Amino acid sequence: MNATVLIVDDEGNLRRMLRAVLEAEGYGVLEADGGDAALAVCDRSHPEVVLLDLMMEPGPDGIAVLEQILARFADIIVVMMSGQATLSDAVRATKLGAFQFLEKPLSPENVLAAVGAAVELSKTRVENLALRAQLPPEDEILGASAPMQGVRDLIERVAPTPSRVLILGESGTGKELVARAIHRASPRGNRPMVSVNCAAVPRDLLESEMFGHERGAFTGAVAARKGKFELANDSTLFLDEIGDMHIDLQAKLLRILEAGVLERVGSERERTIDVRVIAATNRDLERAAAAREFREDLFYRLNVFPIVVPPLRERLDDLPDLIRHFSAKAGVRSAKPPREFSDEAMRRLARHPWPGNVRELANLIERLTIIGDEVVSPREVDLVLGTRARLAPSIGGRGLAADLEAYEREIIGTALEDANGSVAEAARILETDRANLHRRMRRLGMSRSDTNVSK
Repeated sequence: MNATVLIVDDEGNLRRMLRAVLEAEGYGVLEADGGDAALAVCDRSHPEVVLLDLMMEPGPDGIAVLEQILARFADIIVVMMSGQATLSDAVRATKLGAFQFLEKPLSPENVLAAVGAAVELSKTRVENLALRAQLPPEDEILGASAPMQGVRDLIERVAPTPSRVLILGESGTGKELVARAIHRASPRGNRPMVSVNCAAVPRDLLESEMFGHERGAFTGAVAARKGKFELANDSTLFLDEIGDMHIDLQAKLLRILEAGVLERVGSERERTIDVRVIAATNRDLERAAAAREFREDLFYRLNVFPIVVPPLRERLDDLPDLIRHFSAKAGVRSAKPPREFSDEAMRRLARHPWPGNVRELANLIERLTIIGDEVVSPREVDLVLGTRARLAPSIGGRGLAADLEAYEREIIGTALEDANGSVAEAARILETDRANLHRRMRRLGMSRSDTNVSK
């Protein structure tokens, strides 16, 4: 069934003309002669598109009706119409959220073009809402692999306790997601978790950011301000990149952890706080403590319950689930349907070392969603990974000559697969001439059917 369009105008002749044009194209048509009637029709019938006149009497004008429709019906698309509008009227309507502004006298062509585009936008919004409903929450930990199940088990054990947690792992592994999961499952989970990235705050502002300051404590301190610790009172404070905190501040942090009291910058009054601290870092804090780059006593205070988040290369069983999740998420962001991945494209992704971990995967999937519409091909994966990441062959332990031969065989097989068995195209991909490629294939005992897919 075609979309339904509501025509809102106090001129009956115009409504009849627009009805005839739209019904001839298969649209369902509703009418309203004023703003109050239009809102009642939207409540009752929920049309996909509203053609709304700017000047109507009596009752509210088009701008007021536009504001009401957009506030109450987020998925209805509004096209404004007017024969007396000024440029400021059009700008104001557009800023409020009108999809388009049509000037009277209206032509059937312009009306149909505007309604057609509005209907497409409405369909996209509905699809995006459906996709969002299918997505897990933003802070849900994904993956059913054994390493991630181990992380979940640790979260379940420590969350109900008041113990401090130190989350360890490479950049991009999802350490903040683990912190949020712990907080959410804790008795403090009904209060917001407070986060601070110790590496992102300038050193000269970090003390004020963490502990707060009094008015006049330093130049620019025009008012007293609570720090992150006070904001997290009776809740959880997540200290991300704790390994990058300056060592001078580590002593003050240690005192808060030991005594449960803090002093704002510029104050001598102690404030008692009850904060659960969860810290995270990609550094080896034990080694940093041994090198006197991190306070050893603070390390032991933080490292009450360590949780190590595995890198993506150690949980490749989760790759299909992660790809599906990020594909759906990228589809919502770019208003495109999620892309499917060919088997060979999945194998290429599985061979990638993922130095940026899950964060790198999410960014890569978003790029792939933007650059294409069909099934993701191995060549597209190679394109976004870069030529050096095209292959990570399973070699080693067989001697240099055998390893080099295996590597060469895999490179050529991959190129042949990309080229659908065409030696000439494979030679172009490998940036060599066809005769040279033929010689190498004969030496390796390969034929054009020896692709990585057929192995």
